Amino acid sequence: MKVLVLDNISEVGVKILREAKGIDVDVKSGLSPDELKSIVGQYQGVAIRGASKITADVIAAGENLRVVGRAGTGLDNVDIPVATKRGIVVMNTPGGNSVTTAEHTLSMMMALSRNIPQASASMKSGKWEKKKFGGAEVYNKTLGVVGLGKIGSIVADRAAGLGMHVVAYDPVLSEDQARQMGVRLVSLDELFQEADFITLHVPLTDDTRGLINAKNIAKMKNGVRIINCSRGPVVNEEDLAGAVESGKVAGVALDVYPVEPPENRRLIDMDKVICTPHLGASTKEAQENVAVAVATQIRDFLLYGTVVNAVNAPAVSGEALLVLRPFIDLSERLGLFLGQIIRSGIKSVRAEFCGAVSEMDVKPMTTAFLTGLLTPSMKDDVNQVNAPVVATERGIVVSETRVSKAENFLSLLRFLVVTENREHAVEGTLFGRTEPRMVRYGRFSGEFDLSGNLLLISATDRPGVIGGIGAALGARHINISHFQFARLEEGGEALLFLNTDSRADDASLETLRALENVKSVQRLTI
Repeated sequence: MKVLVLDNISEVGVKILREAKGIDVDVKSGLSPDELKSIVGQYQGVAIRGASKITADVIAAGENLRVVGRAGTGLDNVDIPVATKRGIVVMNTPGGNSVTTAEHTLSMMMALSRNIPQASASMKSGKWEKKKFGGAEVYNKTLGVVGLGKIGSIVADRAAGLGMHVVAYDPVLSEDQARQMGVRLVSLDELFQEADFITLHVPLTDDTRGLINAKNIAKMKNGVRIINCSRGPVVNEEDLAGAVESGKVAGVALDVYPVEPPENRRLIDMDKVICTPHLGASTKEAQENVAVAVATQIRDFLLYGTVVNAVNAPAVSGEALLVLRPFIDLSERLGLFLGQIIRSGIKSVRAEFCGAVSEMDVKPMTTAFLTGLLTPSMKDDVNQVNAPVVATERGIVVSETRVSKAENFLSLLRFLVVTENREHAVEGTLFGRTEPRMVRYGRFSGEFDLSGNLLLISATDRPGVIGGIGAALGARHINISHFQFARLEEGGEALLFLNTDSRADDASLETLRALENVKSVQRLTI
């Protein structure tokens, strides 16, 4: 078997693959897309970092490809859905660079507070500008941490050691778990209002894209300092640049950018902005950690069939997977549905398996549900291998129950998620042998197709509600492909569940929310 190593992966990882009997290794960095497509068909495995892109075209050319391994966490450069359809396992190495990235964040914060890069540049140019570069202490200041995953929690811990008051926002972390971490959990608006320093540690999602924008900056303290070592598009660069120019924001530290290398230099060229070329994970220790991890994972998968840290494959045998795969898919879709709705800390998850499915191995289904539930807030940090561990780390109590009968269905999956504020219940089954459907959400029953672009609309059951929604979407050139209406009683609360061919934009959502008798509109993607 052959493995192609792309990008600049540490030699310690390459050595592990070279020493594995039965594996031949080629190291080729800097390939163009066409060059990669021309040779990838020779290989069973590919190891990458962040530069090389494993696109649909590359996957189509990789006729023998069985596994793609990313030395690091983010997988924006891999077309995971296409790889999954081809049966290619996609792995990452979560946690290997967490300490390094957290330390870089703290270094950026300290450099920002004391104007170290600017003062150093001034000294090197022959100047002595002691008064110009006076700074601010971090001691006794409030640090707002947005996202308490692996990196954010390390930053919070180290900042507490510096004598800072740490507040944090995380949509699925429970208050009890935050308290154990020594962090005060607050709403996002409260964090913006209280923090002297704000550091971002979130995946790139619809909710986090452009999170630092003019509207949210207006909620912040005058003189706030902002650090971003997460994902570039989390920051609206034009809005942030305007806030720096006005003096609202006293300083900015950036390690990531919407386009890398950056094309827009407005922020970068400002005196109050310090920046580094995506160095968060760039230490010798971190690069060795992720290289060893990805090489070991690829080797063990190709030689022994062992699956570790796969984002698209559960850890079960091939024979069992044939039977379980439709139920695993259903479970993950139900989790993704609730994960995009829940906006408060998760305390517990109860999984109930009814009917024929109760006789199967239910662990992969629970794991798949947890993966879907946590993915909207954690993205690449959670997968179908580590989801139970991640849930435990976040203080989520998980339980399973088997019930021999499934009422109106041959098999029924029921999940109850308890949050700080309320309970969320979903039920799902398979139509035929492979078609996943949600058949109950809270008090509403129906046949809900959990696929593609979705709109979940809460309304009052009145004549014209359905027609008004359809007309509004039609005027915006959004076609409804599947529609389900559920109500509790005539004239009462109703739920409209729409699948659309294209994703509804923000303007369409505002148009729907303005309709008479429409209470709320949520946009989901499964």
